[in-house]
Amino acid sequence: MLKKKKLESKRFRRKRRVRKKVFGTVERPRLTIYRSNQGVYAQLIDDLDGRTLASASYNDKEKRGEFAELDKTEQAKAVGRLLAERAKEQGIEQVVFDRNGFLYHGRVAAVADGAREAGLQF
Repeated sequence: MLKKKKLESKRFRRKRRVRKKVFGTVERPRLTIYRSNQGVYAQLIDDLDGRTLASASYNDKEKRGEFAELDKTEQAKAVGRLLAERAKEQGIEQVVFDRNGFLYHGRVAAVADGAREAGLQF
């Protein structure tokens, strides 16, 4: 239990350090990621108004069947692609990447790669 709290506090320290510099606007929203043991969640956030512009997750109703067949890294890449498609529908092409305190490898990097492949720039 103590090890888990220590890891969480390290992540929150990294998160605070990154959030001091990263800020999303309507033209260039913040792409934030949450990684759980089951899957990945991603959102585009406008920090000026404090609202979510688009979101995607491994548990999305539209793609749940497709995501169930993939492993976690491939799911994360597909979530990035889905989020980029939804952003394109709203006319968003550039984002600021917020890894939310997670290390940039594995599933976090896969979401970023999937979003880049689908056309988002960051």
